Amino acid sequence: MASACVYCVTRENDMGVGDDGGLRLPRNKIIVGDCIEELDKLPAKSIDLIFADPPYNLQLANELYRPNNSRVDGVDDDWDKFSSFESYDRFTRDWLAACRRVLKPNGSLWVIGSYHNIFRVGTALQDLGFWVLNDVIWRKTNPMPNFRGRRFTNAHETMIWASTGQKARYTFNYESMKALNEDLQMRSDWLLPICSGGERLRQDGRKTHPTQKPEALLQRVILAASHVGDVVLDPFMGSGTTAVAAKRLGRAFVGIERESAYASARERLKSIVTLDPASLQVSKGKRAETRVPFGALVEMGLLSPGTALYDPAARHEAKVRADGSIACAGAQGSIHKIGAHVQGAMACNGWTFWHYEADGALKPIDALRVEARQKLAS
Repeated sequence: MASACVYCVTRENDMGVGDDGGLRLPRNKIIVGDCIEELDKLPAKSIDLIFADPPYNLQLANELYRPNNSRVDGVDDDWDKFSSFESYDRFTRDWLAACRRVLKPNGSLWVIGSYHNIFRVGTALQDLGFWVLNDVIWRKTNPMPNFRGRRFTNAHETMIWASTGQKARYTFNYESMKALNEDLQMRSDWLLPICSGGERLRQDGRKTHPTQKPEALLQRVILAASHVGDVVLDPFMGSGTTAVAAKRLGRAFVGIERESAYASARERLKSIVTLDPASLQVSKGKRAETRVPFGALVEMGLLSPGTALYDPAARHEAKVRADGSIACAGAQGSIHKIGAHVQGAMACNGWTFWHYEADGALKPIDALRVEARQKLAS
């Protein structure tokens, strides 16, 4: 089914003011303007996730040509030019500080860059109090060759993922990333192709935007670090890839872009359809499930005091007590403590070790915990 979010381009104060006199968050809009000025107009602590693809400050002095003498359509736009490193550093600190103000305490920020700028960005980011969670390497399967033959082929870009502080809580959909990687932990090096073919936006035969990022990259970032319904901000919206991925994945977006010339590239947003709710469900691990203590099974009548519990081989018998503890072999305590005691082990998962008798067979008490969760959720 189609998303209810509306695409539009707004300028300056079109976002309006809230009823309480505070600033209103312009959901699902792309704002044309300077990112720092426009960030200052957004309400504080209103954004769940920020993805930033700032100017790289490539400092290219001359045009670049291929061996066949054809010109490389690289980044030579004015927005990527700064008078000095000091000027670029001031710009970096200013936009990062503005992002920090609008980011929720449990939100996180991703910023992507190349060797030209990412180390300077990382320093500014840490100086402002962000806490680096990972540096993620985007390894390009089809990088642009090094035509001059004087350096290694630059085949990767670096993303820094950071929370608002060392002890800040943040969203990480670990199980989703694991599922995306065939049930293996997702590594911090991501092998993805650069934006090319039909995905690459062009106008009059030329790239609409020189640094358009692939949708697969943004989809992975958004899946990893946000939930359905969260608000994703991109202060350097460019060709609109962040908004496209956010809309498809059921997130709201806020984009800021200084160059109005790129507005035509964002027409693709009109054709993007949000995935249906069932498709947006993500994998969840045990830690995400409702905690049910063993005593709750007794309180809910799923197990009665005096019920006998057994290990899988029925060599040990324990008795359930009214307070949710069990007694066996002259000891009493939790299902985990007594399970470890009878095995002479340091630890034990009592939910899978202890079984109850039903229909002439032994069943793990974890099955009763599942039933308890279902009752609590209904």
